[in-house]
Amino acid sequence: MQSAEFSSEIPGPDPLVVFEAWQRSAVERRLPAPDAFALATATPDGRPSVRTVLYKGMRNGAVRLVTNYESRKGVELLHNPHAALMFFWPALERQVRMEGTVARASEDESDAYFAGRDRESQIGAWASQQSRPIASRAELEAALVRVRERFEGRPVERPPHWGVLHFTPERVELWCSGPHRLHDRFLYERDGAGWRVQRLMP
Repeated sequence: MQSAEFSSEIPGPDPLVVFEAWQRSAVERRLPAPDAFALATATPDGRPSVRTVLYKGMRNGAVRLVTNYESRKGVELLHNPHAALMFFWPALERQVRMEGTVARASEDESDAYFAGRDRESQIGAWASQQSRPIASRAELEAALVRVRERFEGRPVERPPHWGVLHFTPERVELWCSGPHRLHDRFLYERDGAGWRVQRLMP
């Protein structure tokens, strides 16, 4: 999908509205992993790390994701809430980059999201001490068995160390592939309640 549609106009005044439309298009076209995005975090002294996580929708202008708060990304975000993310849909020839800050959602929101997960995923959230070393797959399977037994015959409540995160973007770049690598790039920056936008060289 060439970027000629944006050759003279910006994609729109609100980059998050455009992002949601692009992401929805990826889902509707049944592209591989349309909800996957790269999330980069860093320690307080600037040592970065990146991983792929899953998009859980938008709420009040924030991108939602879920995590174990005691995982590497959870700990890094606790001490340094600044992060960056990137969605890339090759079949659409579109990319979205965001920079912003991350905060935990409310307990109620995390409880509601956890309650909607399938039971095995709920059990997995208890069994996995995310990012910590483990001796073998068998050890993980044994942990799953113990959690199943613990919650047998009753609902699985949300672990206190697991929940929803809100990524609030301060800068958003919309990218569309162009011929001869002359791509279209639009940088949006927060400006009060709205956004300031400028076109960038490819």
